[in-house]
Amino acid sequence: MTRVLDKTAPSRPVETPPPARRPRTLRTWYLGGGLHSVLFAIPVVLVFAYFSWGPIIQGVTLSLQKTNLILPAQWVGLSNFEYVLGDPGLAQAVGNTAYFALLALVFGFPIPILLAVLINELRKYDGLYNALAYLPAIVPPVAAILLWKFFYDPSATGMFNTMLSWIGLGPFPWLNSEAMAMPSIVLYATWAGAGSTAIIYIAALRSVSTELYEAAEIDGASIWQRMWNVTVPQLRGVILVMMLLQLIGTFQIFTEPFLFTGGGPNNATQTILLKIYNYAFVYGDFGAATALSVMLAAFLCVLSGVYLWATRRWSTS
Repeated sequence: MTRVLDKTAPSRPVETPPPARRPRTLRTWYLGGGLHSVLFAIPVVLVFAYFSWGPIIQGVTLSLQKTNLILPAQWVGLSNFEYVLGDPGLAQAVGNTAYFALLALVFGFPIPILLAVLINELRKYDGLYNALAYLPAIVPPVAAILLWKFFYDPSATGMFNTMLSWIGLGPFPWLNSEAMAMPSIVLYATWAGAGSTAIIYIAALRSVSTELYEAAEIDGASIWQRMWNVTVPQLRGVILVMMLLQLIGTFQIFTEPFLFTGGGPNNATQTILLKIYNYAFVYGDFGAATALSVMLAAFLCVLSGVYLWATRRWSTS
C-alpha cells in the first residue's frame, strides 16, 4: 500500500540546535577588546576610589587617633569611641535627633505627596504651580533660616505671633521654648524640602496611566479614594526610596539647629551632627568627632539594610 503525502499540509520547521559556545580564554578576551576596556576603566576607578573611599578610610583611621590636626597624631585605639559613648550629652543628642526624625516623618513626609497629587489634579496652569512649589528650594538655606528666625520673633509683634493673634492665639515663645524649639525647626524643614520632593512625585505621577484615573472617576471615586487606590500603589517604589532618603537626611540634620538655636535652649535641639561639630571645632578633638561620625555612618548602614529588608515584600507586591 502506497502512502500518499499531502503536500498542502504545513511542514513543521526544523529546529537547529544553537551553536556550541566556545570557552572564553585570555586570548579571546584580549582580541575582544577586554584590555582596552580595562585601560579605560582604571583611571575612572582610581579617581572614584580616591575621592569616595579615600575620605572614608581616612575618617576611620582618624577615629583611632587623638589629634587636633596641628600636633602629631597619637594612636589611641578605641579610646575615642569609649570617650564618646561615655559622654553624658550623647543620649540627649540621639534623643533629639530621633525626635526630629519622627516629627519630620509624621508631619513632613505626607505633605509633598499631597502637594504633588493636588498639583497633578489642577492640570490648568500646572507649570505655575510647579514653580511656586519649587520656590523654597531656590532660596539659599542660610537666608531662608535667617528670615524664618525673624518670623519666629517671640514677642507679640513677631510676624507669626501677629498672624496667630488674629484668631486669638499666642504669643508663643517658638525657638526660646524647650518644648517648641524642635517642632519649630521641623516646620521650617518641611517648608524648605516639600517643594523639591513634590517635584519628584509629580514627575513620577506623569508615568501613571491616565486610564486608571479615568476609570476611578467613572466609578465615582473621590480625590482621596483615587489617591489611596491609584496613586499610592503606583508610586510605592518612589515612596519607599524617598522615605529612606528622608530617614538618612533627618539623622544628619545640622544646618537648621546650628543657625536657629545653636543647640539650645538647654540643649533641646542638640543633634548628633551638631555634637560632632562641637567636638571638632569647639573642643578641637577631631578624633572624637570622627569616632562619632563613624558610629553614625554604621548606624545608618544598618538602618538602611533593615529598612530595605522590611519593605522588600511591599515594594515587589
